[in-house]
Amino acid sequence: MELTLVLVISVLALAFAGWLTTNVFSNDTGTDAMQAISNAIKEGAEAFMRRQYKTIALLSIVVAAVIFILYGFLRPHNNADPVEALPLAGYVTVSFILGALSSGIAGYVGMFVSIRSNIRTASAARTSLNRALQIAMRGGAVSGLFVVAMSLLGVGGLFAVLNKLGGIDPRKIPFMIVGYGFGASFVALFAQLGGGIYTKAADVGADLVGKVEAGIPEDDPRNPAVIADLVGDNVGDCAGRGADLFESTAAENIGAMILGVGLYQFFGLKGVLFPLVVRAFGLIASIVGVMVVRTKEDADPMAALNRGYYVTSILAIVGFFGGSRWLLQSSSAPDAWLYFFFCGVIGILTAFAFVFITQYYTEYKYRPVKEIAEACQTGPATTIITGIAVAFECTAMPVIVISGAIVASYYIGNQSGIPESFHPGLFGTAVATMGMLGTAAYILAMDTFGPITDNAGGIVEMSQQPEEIRKKTDRLDAVGNTTKALTKGYAIGSAALAAFLLFSAYLDEIRNYGTRLTSVDIAKPEVFVGALLGAMLVFLFSAFAIKAVGKTAYTVINEVRRQFKEKPGILKGTDKPDYATCVDIVTVAALRQMVLPGLLAVGMPIAVGLLFKTLGIGAESVAAFLMVGTIAGILVATFLNNGGGAWDNAKKYIETGMYGGKGSDAHKAAVVGDTVGDPFKDTAGPSLHVLIKLLSTITLVLAPFFI
Repeated sequence: MELTLVLVISVLALAFAGWLTTNVFSNDTGTDAMQAISNAIKEGAEAFMRRQYKTIALLSIVVAAVIFILYGFLRPHNNADPVEALPLAGYVTVSFILGALSSGIAGYVGMFVSIRSNIRTASAARTSLNRALQIAMRGGAVSGLFVVAMSLLGVGGLFAVLNKLGGIDPRKIPFMIVGYGFGASFVALFAQLGGGIYTKAADVGADLVGKVEAGIPEDDPRNPAVIADLVGDNVGDCAGRGADLFESTAAENIGAMILGVGLYQFFGLKGVLFPLVVRAFGLIASIVGVMVVRTKEDADPMAALNRGYYVTSILAIVGFFGGSRWLLQSSSAPDAWLYFFFCGVIGILTAFAFVFITQYYTEYKYRPVKEIAEACQTGPATTIITGIAVAFECTAMPVIVISGAIVASYYIGNQSGIPESFHPGLFGTAVATMGMLGTAAYILAMDTFGPITDNAGGIVEMSQQPEEIRKKTDRLDAVGNTTKALTKGYAIGSAALAAFLLFSAYLDEIRNYGTRLTSVDIAKPEVFVGALLGAMLVFLFSAFAIKAVGKTAYTVINEVRRQFKEKPGILKGTDKPDYATCVDIVTVAALRQMVLPGLLAVGMPIAVGLLFKTLGIGAESVAAFLMVGTIAGILVATFLNNGGGAWDNAKKYIETGMYGGKGSDAHKAAVVGDTVGDPFKDTAGPSLHVLIKLLSTITLVLAPFFI
């Protein structure tokens, strides 16, 4: 019954996403000039996605073949294996392929709708701010609903199929489908990396040559890189973030199910399926939250989005209460369901905290961004110095919140009445992670709202619509910048909680294979080195990702300069720039640059595990690598995300008229800070969210090889 409910709700959510698509597409598509710009964005985004997914598909096939060979032929059969070697290899490989495929579909569908929602949002802004807001939010909700529903369908469907086959202990099934989370993580890493490199290289190139050198406004049609910049908003912020949160939900579902197996004698199969059921209830909550979003013409659009988030969160709490009461009943621990419900509430409150902490550090009405804007008056150097100081400062509060959530949920889980030998505290942290991800569909809708409204503003600017229309899209764009920043904060918070959960699942899996690892002894040289390598990976990966943006932006800058030099009429408005060449240059360069950091992230945990296995301490060294790599990743991702967001909004604060406004020396310094922060907040930072979870899922899949 529980599985049936999950699958039915998932299908209904996909059907509702289809209705939202129809509803959005039924709106007006504006003037011919607006459509010409929208079509250029659409063609560029789809061309990039086709090339990117072809590259990812080839890499996925290679990895799937390696997994099958490793499991089927190079690893001796273990008595703890649920089935024989070849069938197990088949199950893990197929689940990997399905995870990769589902992640790709979810990301592509979200982007497909977003690049068709932008023109309709722009057109609606000509008559109604509320209608434009609703179109952008509903277009974004398609991505959010598809991501969570596809994740549930994949994990729940695989579990249902294997359970129906018979002859397999249902407690073993979560260990057989860990490949699904790895497949989702694998695609997410390259989708986020490639999209992030593309969007920020185009943005940096457009800003430095357009704003700083040529002195023309943002989204000016004379800038040859402006279409590539608008394309990047979709392939990075929409498709990339969709893949990111898809693998968050998929990996967390499987990790929580593995921990649920440890409490099987108390809750039975219901405890294993609990994560899927409450995630399904979260889908319903998100649908209601999306539909209540509306605003008055003179009201703050952010208040409307926050209201929808509050409704979603309250309904998610109600769903947690019902799911806990229904599925976590045990005669030997009659009050356990209530304790685990409170763990879920902690997760939801943690999401709230991350949203508001991110707002504080990235919105220009608060101290940190105002400090950076003030520093812009004395030039780029003080802008960078102050921005980095803010970025370092902003790591403190998120760490305190995450630490409090982990300790509190662990303690409450241990008070549930279940003996500590069954690790109820770990299950409590898993339930907190479920709580934080309970509103994932709505949060992703808010995230995709960002690129839709950004594109709408660009379309209005480039098609030279009246100033009052641009003011409406500017209001929505400002809100979209905030929601994108909030989602990054939410994503790193959920990644931190999910990483702790998946680390616990890793310990459970190696325990399942006969290696009882109760602690990680950092005093052992091999274990210490494993931990050190985990931290080093985070910094090296970030360096490669940021450098990739710099190299790709270099090609964009040179192309824009070439066009301005060879066609002086572009800046006078008498010649038309060549947008297509810029789009193609960024596409080719971004896809080439994403491969090295991606392969580093996949290859390093495998190399560490196999190397230290030869020294007889593989499982523990990998545990240290995973643990310290996660800690470093959380801190560095927070530094990059919030620091970049603060620089961006310091520039926007000055553009409101402060410190001389647009064109002033302070504004030029702020643009430099913004371009430095771009690869921080939209390439390296978001990619680290995926890296953290990829390390967990890849070690889950390959744990038997490290023992």
